[in-house]
Amino acid sequence: MSLKDSMQQVVRRGRAAVGSWRGDVAESVAAEATATRKTEALPAVLGPWRPRTGETLPKPSPANLRKFAETPVPRRAINCIKDRIVAMDWQVRLKRGFTADNTPDVAARLSALRLSLEQPNSADSFRTLLEPALEDALVGGFGAIEMQLTGDPSQPVELWPVDGATIRVNAAWTGGAADPRYAQATGRVGPGATVSLRDDELMYIRLNPRSYTPFGLGRLEVAFETVNTFLAAHRYAGRMASNTVVQYALWLNEATPEQHERLIRWWQDEIEGTGRVPVLSLEQKPEVLRFAAGTDADLRMIANAFDLPPMYLGLENDVNKNTAGQMADEAFRSVIGPTAKLIEEHFTRDLFAKKLGWNEFEFVFNDLESRDELVELQIQTQLLQAGVLTVDEVRAMRGLGAKPEPGAAMMSASSP
Repeated sequence: MSLKDSMQQVVRRGRAAVGSWRGDVAESVAAEATATRKTEALPAVLGPWRPRTGETLPKPSPANLRKFAETPVPRRAINCIKDRIVAMDWQVRLKRGFTADNTPDVAARLSALRLSLEQPNSADSFRTLLEPALEDALVGGFGAIEMQLTGDPSQPVELWPVDGATIRVNAAWTGGAADPRYAQATGRVGPGATVSLRDDELMYIRLNPRSYTPFGLGRLEVAFETVNTFLAAHRYAGRMASNTVVQYALWLNEATPEQHERLIRWWQDEIEGTGRVPVLSLEQKPEVLRFAAGTDADLRMIANAFDLPPMYLGLENDVNKNTAGQMADEAFRSVIGPTAKLIEEHFTRDLFAKKLGWNEFEFVFNDLESRDELVELQIQTQLLQAGVLTVDEVRAMRGLGAKPEPGAAMMSASSP
């Protein structure tokens, strides 16, 4: 038996002894029977040094990313994605394979989930809850929402947006439900320097997850160098516009040093700042050199980093009436749809399944089902006529409740 296997066996026996001492015999037996992972979770991050148990890894450069996110071009790209998603209509519904007949308290639980999302806490709405998380996910790949149970059946959970840049990921987390997976750096000194959070207490939204790091990759991170170059070019253009940097140079071919100095003194004394027309009498015509100006290549690179067509950032030279619609559809399929789908999966898995244990329900954005309302209506009508779907199923797809019985409608109409 290798040293590593011996150490793992000693650790398992120690955990079982501590569990028995606390009276958690069943939990210790379950821990003993848990399968042991053979592969390392994050070898590229942990090498060449191994972190101590519970050590967390920081997310780099959030200050610079957020500073760049406040500049016009990245802000335009972020808002194109974020505002489109938070403005979508959404619903909470039963998953495929579950019906109202085999799911207890469907109406009450659907109402509770809807209320929990519409009023996530005493200060926020669904939009103000989701916007900060989407912002952090697009900027640095670290969107975060805290989830806590309330004990109220009508609103079983409360949600709060969290600064994702303050979240540290536990590199030694092995999947235990009681072990802290995240920690928030509060900025305090002493015992309250960090706040530990379990996996079912924090919804951590990662864009572009990778196997060699626990962090995501935000779209602004991809465009970081391009945005930096773009801002430097615009600062240079601003200095030129304020006359602190000249835009042109005058090249005199085969001029002697005396002629060169004489021309400079004449220009400064007689021409500069006077508005006079300069008259030169030289054997050869002087050449005017213009310093290179910026192009739209940086804007196109930023648009590529955000998976957006360049027209979303104001580049409309190569856009006409025929291609504009295709580019808008491409933007929806390539960036808005996948990002909204990621939010759907996090609400369904982290909030409904992990936190509440309600695996029968799912969160969906209605706009992802079909972008063309007429096409969607035609498809649903054909499925109704063919007997593939019922009226109640179509109403559920459109976010509507079950159709009331005709007798009940007549009784309600005739009642005083």
